[in-house]
Amino acid sequence: MRGRGRLLLVFLDGVGIGEADPARNPFARAVIPTLLKLMGGKLPNLEEPTVRGPHGISFPLDATLETEGVPQSGTGQASLLTGENAARLFGRHFGPWTPVRLRPLVEERSILRAALDGGRSAAFANAYPRGWPGPRGALRVAGPPLAARGAGLLDRHEEALAEGKAVSSEIVNEAWRAHLGHLGPPLITEAGAGMNLGRIAARVDLTFWAHYATDTAGHRGGMEGGVAALERVDRFLAGLLETLPSDVTLLVTSDHGNLEDVSGGHTRNPALGVAAGPGADALAGRMRSLTDVSPAIRAHLGLEA
Repeated sequence: MRGRGRLLLVFLDGVGIGEADPARNPFARAVIPTLLKLMGGKLPNLEEPTVRGPHGISFPLDATLETEGVPQSGTGQASLLTGENAARLFGRHFGPWTPVRLRPLVEERSILRAALDGGRSAAFANAYPRGWPGPRGALRVAGPPLAARGAGLLDRHEEALAEGKAVSSEIVNEAWRAHLGHLGPPLITEAGAGMNLGRIAARVDLTFWAHYATDTAGHRGGMEGGVAALERVDRFLAGLLETLPSDVTLLVTSDHGNLEDVSGGHTRNPALGVAAGPGADALAGRMRSLTDVSPAIRAHLGLEA
């Protein structure tokens, strides 16, 4: 039976389920009490990728998309957002940006667009500079803002960030101040940013927020950077849970593995999935692959297939 639930989708780029090896996997070293609680109380690994607990469930998402090679963000995000096998459509894994040929697919058939077309309310919580991406960045377009633009939801800019009505993709606002020259957004803690996201999610049926620094840490941060990235996300989630309404289901997903093994870039490991809140078990039970994420969310929201 299809429900009429509400959902917050938190996307963490480049986070997979790996071996329980503290020499390679930052999850095995990081202090992440909130994540562990949401993941069923213990760290999922390749031998036991699904963990159920009283507060949440972790589960694997196949990111290989029945395609040879190493999964990438462009086709992985397109698959997650639309339910289509983007790697198969494109002929190979591609990233980090959405392939130009697949951009209409993401803009026209994302879960954000589907929610609005089905009569549900939706929000893209990320703040993006007004005028994004501009002529210089036209070829460097990730899936989440592309989906938001196609749904008419790329509408939170520097003013919204300054007012706490949007969240930076990096969680805290330092990059907006240091690299973009916007001094309006205040300094904020990870927990404070999470609380802001919870307030945004309280107003609509479907909320989507995307974080990319986890993938960057997997590429460049080594073990120390990987641990720091996870602990930052954990503090953010702790704040989020303080303000997230009890009737909103939390779904955390990724597009491919990377951060779970700092020894060598992207992996073919399953991407991490986490669900908590009302209907979490049923939601997780519908997902085996990245292509199952969008249909599962549609079912949770009570949308037609």
